[in-house]
Parts: sequence; structure tokens; C-alpha cells
Amino acid sequence: MAQEKNKSEYIIQEENKGLRIDKCITILDNEISRMAAQRMLEEGNIKVNGNTPKPSYKTVLNDKIEIIKSKPKETSLKGQDIPIDILYEDKDIIVVNKPKGMVVHPANGNPDGTLVNAIMNICKGSLSGIGGEIRPRNCT
Repeated sequence: MAQEKNKSEYIIQEENKGLRIDKCITILDNEISRMAAQRMLEEGNIKVNGNTPKPSYKTVLNDKIEIIKSKPKETSLKGQDIPIDILYEDKDIIVVNKPKGMVVHPANGNPDGTLVNAIMNICKGSLSGIGGEIRPRNCT
């Protein structure tokens, strides 16, 4: 099944001319990080005047910027009913007291039983996407 895409177009104005394309993208669309913009450039999902620019490209007045975002894909990680100490929770964040020795992210040797599995069970389908994949992320 083909992944759905969302396209946005912008025209470079005076205040954004001369910026590196990845930095400019983060200003034009504050949901895209600089790292995500760099990945999108590599994948050809950012066009300038119909062409894929080099990462070092600096914007010019009246450049037409096209950003093509794919809808986030579902992760294969599954929630697990693992008791954890929740210190604070609202619709945007959850703060937990991670038990000493608990693995945070699933990886080779620790495919489940992690803090991520516990959080995914608590948050159910309400986690936001990052980097094109719906997945939990930690903030410090």
C-alpha cells in the first residue's frame, strides 16, 4: 500500500533569503526539525523551483519551496501492561520515575519489557509521530 503524502508550497520572502535550505524549512514549517529536513532533502521530498537542491543550497528571493511530507507509518512496537510510577501526565506530556535498571527502548537482547512498551500501553493511540514514524520519544 502506497504511503499517503501531504504537500506544502512556500515562496521565499526577504526575511528568509540567504538561509541554508534545511534551516529555512524549519522556519517555514515548525513541525519539521533540521535533522528531518536534511533527511527529506536526501529522499528528494524537498524541491526548490522544481529541483532537488543540495543540502548546502542557500535560498534566494522568490524561490518556490515544495515540501512533501509522508503520513507517519505505524510502529511495530506493542504496549505492555508494566507498572510504572507516573509523576505527571496531561494531553501533551507524561513524566515518569523510571525504575533503576529498566531498559528504555527495545533493542537486540531487550525486545520488550521496556519503558517504551509501558508508555505505549498507557498512552494507547495518542503518541505523536517523529521522523516519519509514529513512535515514542524521550525529551530531556
